[in-house]
Parts: sequence; structure tokens; C-alpha cells
Amino acid sequence: MVKAIRMSRTGGPEVMEYVDVEVGDPGPGEVRIRHVACGLNFIDVYFRSGLYPQPLPGALGQEAAGVIEAVGAGVQHVKVGDRVSYATRPNGAYSEARVMPAAFLVKLPDSISFDTAAAMTLQGLTVQYLFRRTFPLRGGETILFHAAAGGVGLIASQWARALGVTMIGTVSSDEKAALAKAAGCAHVINYKTENFVERVREITGGKGVPVVYDSIGKDTFIGSLDSLAPLGTMVSFGNASGAVPPFSLNELASRGSLTITRPSLPSYIASRADLDAAAADLFQMVDSKKITIEINQRYALKDVAQAHIDLESRKTTGSTILIP
Repeated sequence: MVKAIRMSRTGGPEVMEYVDVEVGDPGPGEVRIRHVACGLNFIDVYFRSGLYPQPLPGALGQEAAGVIEAVGAGVQHVKVGDRVSYATRPNGAYSEARVMPAAFLVKLPDSISFDTAAAMTLQGLTVQYLFRRTFPLRGGETILFHAAAGGVGLIASQWARALGVTMIGTVSSDEKAALAKAAGCAHVINYKTENFVERVREITGGKGVPVVYDSIGKDTFIGSLDSLAPLGTMVSFGNASGAVPPFSLNELASRGSLTITRPSLPSYIASRADLDAAAADLFQMVDSKKITIEINQRYALKDVAQAHIDLESRKTTGSTILIP
């Protein structure tokens, strides 16, 4: 028996229960992994609240790092004793140990600690696909990135600086503005005290930006469209403030033939080749010191409700991990 977080209904942080569960042996194509650290991400809130549906009773958590304890038949790319991390469904990372498909695991270089891996695998792979594939950045662009002081945002700030990209970031406090600036964000806008659309236009000389990366959703959506240059691309990759309501496609045409996409990480790492290539790119950026992973909060797994409260109230900065 191991400790794990389970939920029998959707709702607030109180629906998460710290319980004993039985972990069996892995079947074909599966492994049993003992977690050392687990990641905390906003997608976990979406599943907990019911915004993203899943069968109930259910588990939570899509990111963790640990050691493989057992492997099932047919598993070849990892073995017992390997240090690994993952960042994908099925949910279940909020646990001391679990059985899961081996296809989603990546081996960790010796230079990457378990804590760092749990803090960066999902968020780092997210930045990797956003910057390398969804709207590939070549260097020299000026971009808008919301939530620049969060885990994804701080990685994005550093990655943009390494690529020679001028990143305009939005934050909700002066403290967060300082963090984003230190990470490499060229311009930081506190949207609590400034109109980010007006500031983007000022910074770009009225032109707007070619791409906006928006994980906030409902509260920033229209402003993000208004920040784009004609023919610009809106990348809506999260819903921290709520889901984007239905809108007319004429909203895109009237602003200069804009493009919009709603990507998610699983699609970009669905194949073994894509996952390995993305992970190698991320690990290289961290090993080269171009990106430093800031773990600014640690919670015991049993205190996950408080972690969710702090995350949703935007009290957290950088990455957060849970310790089983």
C-alpha cells in the first residue's frame, strides 16, 4: 500500500483525499515507478474542478520523477533502477508510487536532480513545443507571453533570451515583475496597474506582436487578440482564469486576418521520437545553464490542498513540487 491523492467528486481543493491505495505489478508495456518528487501544474486544477472531465473516482497529477521498481513485458527503453520523469496523462502522479505506461517516460541525465525534473518536465516541454513548433521563434521577434513569473513563464523568459527574442511578459504584482525581469523578460507589464494592450502597442511602436502565448484564458483573450499585428498568431494554451467563451471568427478577420491555435502538450509528444527530441532539447538548455529551474515552493503531498489554494490565488512563483 502507498499513499496517494484520490477524488470521488469534482470541486474545490477539499475534494482531494490523502488515502492508502494498492499498487500492483506492471502489465505489458507498463512500469512501476517510485516517486521522489511530483510536479504541481494548473492542468491539475482543471481536472480537480471538472473543467477537464475524467472518470470518477479518479486520480490527479501528470508530472513526477523517480526510480523504476519493476517493468512489464515488452518494455525495452527503460529498466529497473533507471531515473526517469514524465509529464502526461493518465493522471496519477500525486502518489508515492504508481503503475503507468512506459511509453511516456524519459530517462534523466545524471546532471538533472529528481526535484528539478519534477519541476520542469511538463513546464519545460510546454515552452519547448510553444517556441520550437507551435510558432517557431528564429530570433529577433518581439513576443507577448502572459503569466511571465509562473513556472512556464520563467522558463519562457530564459529561453526567449537565449534565442535572442524580445519577450514582453505580463504579471500580477511588482514582486513578480522583478522575477520575470531577472529571468530575461525584456519588458514586464503589471496588468493590475497597466493596460497591457496599450503598453504592447507602445513597446512595439504601434505595430503589435507577431505572436501571443496566452495561458490565462477568459480574462486576457480579447486583449491578446488586440495586441497582435496583422497576420499574427494567437496561441491559447491554458485557462487559468476560465475557459475562453465562444466567439465569432470575424474577430480574427477584423483584426487583420489573425490565426488562432489551441495546442496541448500530449499532441506534441505523442510519438517516442518527438518525446525524446523535445526532452533532449530541454535537458540541453538546462545543462548549458541557459535555463535555471526556480523551485520556489515545496509542499508535502498530504498538504496538496494548500498547494492548490496558493496556486489558484496566484501566490506561487516559478515551479512548485510536492514531496511524497
